[in-house]
Amino acid sequence: MTQGVKIVTIGGGSSYTPELMEGFIKRYDELPIREMWLVDIEEGKDKLETVGTMAQRMWDASPYDVKVHLTLDRREALKDADFVTTQFRIGLLDARIKDERIPLSYGMVGQETNGAGGILKAFRTIPVILSIVEDMKELCPNAWLINFTNPSGMVTDAIIRYGKWERVIGLCNVPVNAMMAEPELIDKTLDELIYSFAGLNHFHWHKVQDLKGNDVTSEIIDKLYDGESGIPTNIHDIPFYKEQLKRMNMIPCGYHRYYYRSEEMLEHMLEEYNDPNKGTRAQQVKQTESELFELYKDPNLDHKPEQLSKRGGAHYSDAACETIASIYANKNTHIVVSTKNNGAIPDLAPDDVVEVSAYIGSAGARPIAFGSFHPAERGWLQVMKNMELCVEEAAVTGDYGLALQAFTINPLIPSGDTARKVLDELLVAHKKHLPQFAEKIAELEANGVTVKDEISRDLN
Repeated sequence: MTQGVKIVTIGGGSSYTPELMEGFIKRYDELPIREMWLVDIEEGKDKLETVGTMAQRMWDASPYDVKVHLTLDRREALKDADFVTTQFRIGLLDARIKDERIPLSYGMVGQETNGAGGILKAFRTIPVILSIVEDMKELCPNAWLINFTNPSGMVTDAIIRYGKWERVIGLCNVPVNAMMAEPELIDKTLDELIYSFAGLNHFHWHKVQDLKGNDVTSEIIDKLYDGESGIPTNIHDIPFYKEQLKRMNMIPCGYHRYYYRSEEMLEHMLEEYNDPNKGTRAQQVKQTESELFELYKDPNLDHKPEQLSKRGGAHYSDAACETIASIYANKNTHIVVSTKNNGAIPDLAPDDVVEVSAYIGSAGARPIAFGSFHPAERGWLQVMKNMELCVEEAAVTGDYGLALQAFTINPLIPSGDTARKVLDELLVAHKKHLPQFAEKIAELEANGVTVKDEISRDLN
């Protein structure tokens, strides 16, 4: 690599960007940044300028002389980059509102990365990430792609499987949250424990040992029922059944609530959906984000505001910045990432992207062997991975039949005519961002398919 590091962040106008800047500033001694580029699209120009100006103030308040470049030209930014991070949302938060509200209008889970909404987010995102990869092949062929764009596991899998780009690592802050919250439950610090994660993004489990090799997972499980659960702020905290956790002797991630407690999670989501003063999680986030950007406009603000923790992405920089620093300095740090399985989980194919504990160094991620799961978890895992593979192929090909297949085998989508109606309505609602389905969407509209949820319809 050349002297100093060039980092490009696509989706640079995100409210998360100050968290990212904080992480880079904290690690400057081991990751000397030469250039920092923030990239966004025309619709995000105002936010890019607001957050970019604040990012520059953060660097100016630090001891380091780093210039933050802002651009709407992705190719200008990518030339000779060392690391590219992605944190974008196709269709912005209005698209997420549709992903949540349209399924809920039919009485099924509406969520950003799970169920019908998660599938549509993948349909919109995967073609765009693949176009970014094509630009990288031309403009920065030796760069590492650090993906934080959701659904992170499917997006990362598609980058490798369809983009043929191996220098990629997918990230999520959920494992970091668990490792930050749990040790103190048993009067330990993180460096006194050994964490082992395995599964898929937003669908993983973990177990914990002390430094003598004694399993302390059960002890943590007991304490989880006494207080803080450590789940992200964007997930309603309905407790798992303790007997299940004790039997599996693993701790599921927070998103498993949508699968282990579907009925109760759906009930809570429908309450918020029907409450005009609350609305779905995306509507609440839109309000939080609006408040954040007002704060970012303050010319005296030169540090990450505390309110950002409400956004749901706490500790994002601990994952993204530490991964980049670990690759750059060959640190071989333990980080939980989405990467090629390569045998870490024997229940899945070697080339399947999984979310596992790995050592991160200059060669990328070296996954740590976890071993086979018991039948219950193995069954969940294999269904979910094959559902993901159907979603990815449909996103690339625009195959409507395959999209129906993905809907049919997703555990959060009751199969039958309602599932088809939800798929059809979501396709029409997102038609601007689904060119691969254009022919089918035109057919659906000709047959009278429209968006029935009033708020989602107003966003079109």
